[in-house]
Amino acid sequence: MKRKDESAAPRASAKAARAPKDAPLAVSKQLVYRIFADNPGKVISYRQISRRLGVTTKEEREQIFAHLKALRTAGQLTLIQNDDYRLTDPAAQQAATEPASSRRNRRSAEPIVPVANSQPLDVETEFGQDPVVHRRREAGFDFPDTERPERRRRPEREETTDTITGTVALATDKYAFVISEESESDVRVFTDRLKFAMHGDTVRVRLRGSRDGRPVGDVVEVLKRVRPEVVGRLQVQGGIGFVKPDNRKMYFDVFVPFENLHDARNGEKVLVRITEFPENDFGRSPMGEVVRSFGPAGQNEAEINAIMAEFGLPFEFPAEVEAESEAIPDIIPVAEIARRRDFRDITTFTIDPADAKDFDDALSLRKLENGHWEVGVHIADVTHYVKATSELEREAKHRATSVYLVDRVIPMLPERLSNGLCSLRPEEDKLTFSAVFELDSTGKLYDSWFGKTIIHSDRRFSYEEAQERIESKEGDYAEEINVLNDMAKKICAARFKQGAISFETQEVKFRLDENGKPQGVYVKERKDAHKMIEEFMLLANRKVAEFVFKLKSRKPRMTMVYRTHDAPDPDRLQNFALFAKKFGHDLDLTNPKKLSNELNDLSNEVMGRPEQNVIQTLAVRTMSKAKYTTEPLGHFGLAFDHYSHFTSPIRRYPDMMAHRLLQHYLEGGKNVDVEPVEEECKHSSEREKIAASAERASIKYKQVEFMSEVIGEQFKGVVSGLTEWGMYVEIEENKCEGMIRLSEIPGDFFELDKDNYRVVGQRTKRIIQFGDEMLVTVKAANLLDRTIDFELVDNRPDFVKRREQDERSSRGGSRRSGGNNRPERERSGKGGSRRR
Repeated sequence: MKRKDESAAPRASAKAARAPKDAPLAVSKQLVYRIFADNPGKVISYRQISRRLGVTTKEEREQIFAHLKALRTAGQLTLIQNDDYRLTDPAAQQAATEPASSRRNRRSAEPIVPVANSQPLDVETEFGQDPVVHRRREAGFDFPDTERPERRRRPEREETTDTITGTVALATDKYAFVISEESESDVRVFTDRLKFAMHGDTVRVRLRGSRDGRPVGDVVEVLKRVRPEVVGRLQVQGGIGFVKPDNRKMYFDVFVPFENLHDARNGEKVLVRITEFPENDFGRSPMGEVVRSFGPAGQNEAEINAIMAEFGLPFEFPAEVEAESEAIPDIIPVAEIARRRDFRDITTFTIDPADAKDFDDALSLRKLENGHWEVGVHIADVTHYVKATSELEREAKHRATSVYLVDRVIPMLPERLSNGLCSLRPEEDKLTFSAVFELDSTGKLYDSWFGKTIIHSDRRFSYEEAQERIESKEGDYAEEINVLNDMAKKICAARFKQGAISFETQEVKFRLDENGKPQGVYVKERKDAHKMIEEFMLLANRKVAEFVFKLKSRKPRMTMVYRTHDAPDPDRLQNFALFAKKFGHDLDLTNPKKLSNELNDLSNEVMGRPEQNVIQTLAVRTMSKAKYTTEPLGHFGLAFDHYSHFTSPIRRYPDMMAHRLLQHYLEGGKNVDVEPVEEECKHSSEREKIAASAERASIKYKQVEFMSEVIGEQFKGVVSGLTEWGMYVEIEENKCEGMIRLSEIPGDFFELDKDNYRVVGQRTKRIIQFGDEMLVTVKAANLLDRTIDFELVDNRPDFVKRREQDERSSRGGSRRSGGNNRPERERSGKGGSRRR
């Protein structure tokens, strides 16, 4: 029986929320003004306003008249005739509302842009250009920046009319960068000059000089919009709605008229498609329609489905893809078995997480007559079932990767393949593509073979079961597992001797109940069983890449999909060395050939110390990002000259590409055109980034949900980040991270010392820096914003606390809190073998 897709989003079926007829409608002045702000220059009558707001009672009509009068008195609206109004000209509005003395002294008028809840602009400096950058919202590591927030000011005089074309990369909700091959440096564009362009859009930018050494410009045209959809919380009032985006970098909300709500209710998480973008940024919002409602904000299904929609993840497979997968026969033809090397009589088993359902790799082991060992790394032969011209292929190519959210998997292939035909389940004959190695007991490699095979797995182990056999030396297949483990340790030692780097970020896992509610949070521990499997997968990936590379001795080499990882940027590395030195750790960067040794020594030094996670996470961020490409550039982190992804074709499309290319060359095929393969490599790299971001968002949401149940409880943590307005603390036992406002640290008023990565008390000169241990109380956990607030445990006498509170009140200590703005945070993909 086909299992129902539990990840499918709930469909919106309820009627739109309406106030009872006898309940008065609370019509705000801001709502009335917004109608005019969204229609500058248009004359709007009282009757039109009433219809838009659904006004029916005398009390509601009186409210509207009062608001119109107040807006007219304030100079924001102009009465045309009878009950017709329009938005006041900006210059006239400013002249009408500013004091007479200011009008006399003012040299030139500048337009006032009516923006609700206007805040000063925060400017973020990315790590690498400056040793300190803003903390962001997701779990991870960044440094704060201490640039003063910049206020809106009139446009600078244009110094050039040059235009360039590029792609938008949003850095904050205040500004973006436009990346262009026509400019050596990325161009900064503030959001009020973006013409509502979003991340990934292609735009034409007019350059207008520079600021702080960086070119600055304005978007004059949006050439291509990648995905004009927004996920957020719907706010409905008076029959019209606004969607407040979940993404903190999104710098505008979306207006949704009544007829486009499609039964979505106030307070629901929705996906809205933008149908109309304003011609300019003057006080207007884009207009859209609700495409999908996920249910009330804050509920598990609504929030996880909203995360999926936010990152453009699919909810279900197209019907034709499912139909194709269901039509594939279960029986393996005898002729197909005859074409393959048969491993069914050789001891074979899988080792995977206890809750895994897709087993795409297995190990086999047998003793050879010469005393060596034959180790088979057997990988599911996905491309045997997924043909190059099929709908399954097109869908897998589009998805490019499976996505592992906290409570569900969004697979690259339908369940019929991922958990059935291609999964190397025990006691079943399975088709595989294998890398077979002849090794001695020291891990020395003598020979390699690659080709299509058939296996029969004897046993399915969980990592915990395999670990028991490693530790106790007892149990079924204990001898085989320990032989493989001993070899893996020696292969690993040789790899590190060649310059591999050991830094990895810690992976957070959750214990969930049947409703997806987190009952516990813990850090996944990597033991010998995990490392053993990883080591043989690395061996297979490396040897497959080397085999294809060596097929041709000179350029152009045979086209192949490589997983590459560049050496760290020298500036980033220098900044990291300066940071590590603050903790007393010296990093010698004078000899590039010994860089990996220096980093590994540092990793060993910080092991078990309070700053361990801070140092290791930043070390990973300092490294370049791994990517897929046809260029055989090598893998710095693994110290491999050539490396590919071959071992996970059930969940990674690049592995399917590698399988096809390898088989093509094994059959004597000619070199493959490089350009289409390179394009697919770029697409897969981008989809991998999206998947990692979605995974982080789901982890952060579950961390906040978990902490919402322990409000008021105390935890021990370490300082993991600093900004001008707050100090981030990461709880040691579960890696949940929250912020303490500097204005609320007891005992003093603290300010950021950017150059030394610390905050300093004005009066006591008390220093708090990265890695310091703190005892904190959970103050609040906001599920909608995915933020956690802490406060430091204060053990001072009550009279001292009261005296300080009185002093803070008199001095207006809250002025340093920076409001409620929290910049978003990012990190690179999680450590471990999944993304190497």
